[in-house]
Amino acid sequence: MNGIGSWFRRCDETGVPLLLARFVLATTFLYMGSMKLGEPFDFLKQVRQYQMLPETPAIYLNATAIVLPWLEIVAGVALLIGLRFQGAAAAIALMLLVFTPAILIRALHIQSELGGSFFKIVFDCGCGSGPVTIWTKLLANIGLFVLALVILVSRSRRFCLATWLDRRSSAAVA
Repeated sequence: MNGIGSWFRRCDETGVPLLLARFVLATTFLYMGSMKLGEPFDFLKQVRQYQMLPETPAIYLNATAIVLPWLEIVAGVALLIGLRFQGAAAAIALMLLVFTPAILIRALHIQSELGGSFFKIVFDCGCGSGPVTIWTKLLANIGLFVLALVILVSRSRRFCLATWLDRRSSAAVA
């Protein structure tokens, strides 16, 4: 077991796992957030279909449809540049902890209404990618959640703007 732990630690010290996880999460959430911003009314309709928020007052649905895409974009930028990236990864992990069960529950409702195989259920989950086969979306979300966890547990700070800024401020003080 010690050999596996040390292998993970050595791999993490290179900064490559953190960089790859940050890049994949950042590009995914930048893309999905921008797609939602481009079609705000469509996204609002998708949010409404999950029936997780009350219809009245409308502020809950409207605020979600406005704020969520921006949160995804800000988190994506933070991950991409490596500044406050652990907070961004925590926000993304939290979003995925809400989105993934919601998608599963909606898919199970559709399956109970229409019957048939769960593996053939396709709908627009509101993620910004259009209609998707739901079981693949659920697996993708689990993969994204694992990447967020990689970022949260990584001790590396290589390839991060935060490290560069810390070095510059330390040099300025000295």
